[in-house]
Amino acid sequence: MKKELFFTLVFVCIITHVVRTVYEILKHKQVLKANKLSFVIIFINMILLWVSWVLLCRYDIYKINLPDIIRYVGISLAVIGIIIFLAGLFTIKTLETYEGDLITSGIYSKIRHPMYLGFILWLIGFPIFFEGYFSMVLSLLFIANILFWRYLEEKELEKRFPSYPEYRKGTIF
Repeated sequence: MKKELFFTLVFVCIITHVVRTVYEILKHKQVLKANKLSFVIIFINMILLWVSWVLLCRYDIYKINLPDIIRYVGISLAVIGIIIFLAGLFTIKTLETYEGDLITSGIYSKIRHPMYLGFILWLIGFPIFFEGYFSMVLSLLFIANILFWRYLEEKELEKRFPSYPEYRKGTIF
């Protein structure tokens, strides 16, 4: 039973990443435009991705034995990631449908993509905390995928905001 659950969670994580990546590519190629419907679909997809990721790490059938101090570092990274993600979300107050000016205040004054950075910290932290070997390896693939999303978003922001290259010089990630 545990093995079937684990592989189901792997499948759900991969499918939700693929859905988000296809969406980002179609948005980048201007085949799709972000609207309220796409926001709802992507938001549900991302909640499913996040929940399935934490569960996948928890039920990873390939365990490694880590010292407690390393596990605490892992959960600390995950919590810091959640805080950074929420700070970004509460500053921008939306996800896919933002149409305003370039946000350079709050956490965005230091980090260009706090939600992506927060998500990456979860991807690193939860497998460490749950001592999941397979999920640690899978997190590398997912981090590469998030960096691809960020790359597409950077291109979009460069087109939308003439001041973006200067803003990028004064911030990280």
